[in-house]
Amino acid sequence: MAPNGANGDVADSIDRDYKEHLKRYETNGTISLPMEVFEKIYLNPQLPVKGELRGTFGNPTPLALMGFLIASTPLGCALMGWRGAGGGGAATIGVFYFFGGLLQIIGSILEWIIGNTFPFVVFGSYGAFWLTLGATLQPSFNAEGAYIPAGASAAVAAAGTAEFLSSFAFYLLFVGILTTIYMVIALRTNLVFVVIFLFLDLALFLLAAAYWALAEGNAALGGQLEVAAGACVFVFCMAGWYLLIVQLMQAVDFPFSLPVGDLSTRFKGGAARRKARTDIEKNA
Repeated sequence: MAPNGANGDVADSIDRDYKEHLKRYETNGTISLPMEVFEKIYLNPQLPVKGELRGTFGNPTPLALMGFLIASTPLGCALMGWRGAGGGGAATIGVFYFFGGLLQIIGSILEWIIGNTFPFVVFGSYGAFWLTLGATLQPSFNAEGAYIPAGASAAVAAAGTAEFLSSFAFYLLFVGILTTIYMVIALRTNLVFVVIFLFLDLALFLLAAAYWALAEGNAALGGQLEVAAGACVFVFCMAGWYLLIVQLMQAVDFPFSLPVGDLSTRFKGGAARRKARTDIEKNA
């Protein structure tokens, strides 16, 4: 058995190593994370923020990302019709409300608190998207019923359904345009995040096209476009699950980390470019 003094030395050594680990990953004060680690954790370029909230609170990004993935992945499977699934996600309305909506709104608020503007906006908008989708599919909201009068004939009901699908497709279209903006902004973060936005964009545009095809009575084309949209959803979800694993590994200081294709150092920010120009002018 080792003497008490030796045990004390080992304990002191462990304590020093732990404190050094905390210093390495401190996100406030004069010590900061490396840029590629910061954007991997927060999905946001490392920008100066007042206060020490990043070092006080836990990282909310994995929570919001997980909510998005739990809502999206089953929907992708349903759109592709796997195992006889279907209904456009109607079976997972509760998932849309609580995982897709609630968790992302909570994550968005926490991102705002710690000063991460881009994830705050992204998770907040997609949280609202899932709440909207859940409400639209909720039978008690009867969104489609507004287009179909009570006691309508089959022809009138079909025309009302077509009008509803055509109208809802515009919502998907403009969320897709918003996602395109996010994809461009994400070029300041990492490649995996960009891929997620790319395939999410394709899924939204394909689903909007599917609804327009169905509204025109082209069920065959609408079904094919819906399956294609589901495939795109599945692809971005796989990228998202990978990113979630990366973040959780980083959170517990896993012995190794997985690459995400850091872009924060490749696409220099405006402040960095201005500083570089100023340095060149000073040295000229």
